[in-house]
Amino acid sequence: MKTEDKLLLRALRGVHVERHPFWLMRQAGRYLPEYREKRAQAGSFLSLCFNPDLATEVTLQPVHRYGMDAAILFSDILVVPLGLGQEVGFQEGEGPKLAPITDAAGLARLSDTLDLEKLEPIYETVRRLRRELPPETALIGFAGAPWTVATYVVEGGSSRTFETVKGWAAADKAGFAKLIDRLTEATIAHLTAQVNAGAELVQLFDSWAGALDGEAFHSWVVEPTRKIVAALKAVKPSLPVIGFPKGAGAKYLGYARETGVDVLGLDPEVPLAFAREVLQPAAALQGNLDPRLLLAGGPAMETRIREILTSLGKGRYVFNLGHGILPATPLEHVERLAEILRTTPARG
Repeated sequence: MKTEDKLLLRALRGVHVERHPFWLMRQAGRYLPEYREKRAQAGSFLSLCFNPDLATEVTLQPVHRYGMDAAILFSDILVVPLGLGQEVGFQEGEGPKLAPITDAAGLARLSDTLDLEKLEPIYETVRRLRRELPPETALIGFAGAPWTVATYVVEGGSSRTFETVKGWAAADKAGFAKLIDRLTEATIAHLTAQVNAGAELVQLFDSWAGALDGEAFHSWVVEPTRKIVAALKAVKPSLPVIGFPKGAGAKYLGYARETGVDVLGLDPEVPLAFAREVLQPAAALQGNLDPRLLLAGGPAMETRIREILTSLGKGRYVFNLGHGILPATPLEHVERLAEILRTTPARG
């Protein structure tokens, strides 16, 4: 099947679809027993990401179990700093740990360009997925947006306050811009390699976009994303790009208009009326079921699924969560969600 004929791609173009396509962020992950088995077999999270046999298998697991309309490459946003030479590791139960780079002088520890050979196992996984996925299933590549990746590079791991990275950006804007520029070019190279290997659309995860406002949001979220989208479109004009600026709130519309993304990934806080009336005329939409409702299941989840479909389903739309599946989510709740989406006709 040609890429443009797949259900998800047709929905993004606004072509009539018989039902709304769906996939779920973190659909391959710890809530699946088959994933946990392969994760243990790999020995470490990064080993799993860099093993094409296992990474292909875990990417396919939720598609085989639930029939999603897209598979998203199993990898991690921090392979980009790893490919630039930063020390990156994952501690069980603690999340990522990086050797922090906290000022312009520290940039000397990063390579000028992304080591694509080091990341080659990831692109091999993409090639295998393109061969092994069901013909009707779209393949999504992804990367972290430069601002979000920079928070990990500078803070040395996850942060809730972003004191160090915001401090650097405020005290030495020109120096911090060099880091963002380095990450922007590396992200372009990483996504281009995924597209060349067979990814049919890509998503930029800007999970910490909501930590910025005003000029900082424009400088560190909008501008790098605009550059990435423009570079990808120069290589493949028809490539759909999904932007997910989590927590952007009222800034979603400006983000869509200024970056050139084709699709907006919506977090759970975006009101449906705002999404329908303000955002959907500007871009296709994806989202935004609260993952906690999927965790809870039952009538509250089912009611919200139908509210989302009723509100957004007449326009360009793909169903998804507003963030990733929570690890404790029962399998039967995901199955019920998939059943509703497979059997609810599209309206429009």
